Amino acid sequence: METKHTLPWKDTPAKSERIVSAITRIASVLRSGAWQFATTEGLNPTQVDILEALRLRRAGVRLSWIAQHLGVTSASASDSITSLTAKGLIEKGRDSGDGRAVALRLTRAGQDLAARISNSVGFAHEAVADLPQPTQDALFESLLALIGKLQQSNRFPEIRACVTCKYFAANKHSDSKAPHHCMLIDTPLPINLLRLDCPEHDQAPLAVAVQNWRELESA
Repeated sequence: METKHTLPWKDTPAKSERIVSAITRIASVLRSGAWQFATTEGLNPTQVDILEALRLRRAGVRLSWIAQHLGVTSASASDSITSLTAKGLIEKGRDSGDGRAVALRLTRAGQDLAARISNSVGFAHEAVADLPQPTQDALFESLLALIGKLQQSNRFPEIRACVTCKYFAANKHSDSKAPHHCMLIDTPLPINLLRLDCPEHDQAPLAVAVQNWRELESA
């Protein structure tokens, strides 16, 4: 007797659901790669995230920023930082903007370990690099737009992205390849050079950042 099969597309989840599922699976693979490496170094997931967060922030950051950035409690972040400090991976110094505040920085050993953690997901960099350039550009712009939507709904932690920086001017040029402008270096800013973590970032007022995301969305 023949079995009647349901048409495959009738039970297909909504596209939004499949996109979120794809992102979730990719994130799981990336975390697995980083954590497998970190386990051999005696680190837990939060400690790995802290090392990665500090890797490009050589000027140092405050404990409250780390907790907010990772979406964990200050107590949890503090426990992990205490452990990393005991391991000689983090050092405490004075904040450059406020001499009374403590800034957390990676030691040389911490920088070396953070770099090796980053390299542990090199397979993902290679996979993306193998995609055709137009596909990479479209993927980056789509992910940037998604981050913008999540930030506007307060579902994404603050990041040092070009779009949320006071030096960023959206859609100031007619050139579709470089429509934006960086006022810090006074030069047109191509879409494919927008950063998600810029060391020169200076947070724009909330209303300006929201408007910048909307400008990108309408471009």
